[in-house]
Amino acid sequence: MSSEKRTPAKDRVADEIDRNLKKAFEGMAEEPLPDRFTDLLADLRAAEENRKKVSSNDS
Repeated sequence: MSSEKRTPAKDRVADEIDRNLKKAFEGMAEEPLPDRFTDLLADLRAAEENRKKVSSNDS
């Protein structure tokens, strides 16, 4: 951060920016994941389970 003092006006602007960013990202975070991402996650989990099974059978 710079060493300049923040003025009340700068504080208000920073607070307004913070509020707007939170609004934008909260809305985005509440949206469901697209099907292609949930499918990819399921495929990755299945591959990990298969890898664990193969590793335990090799022991």
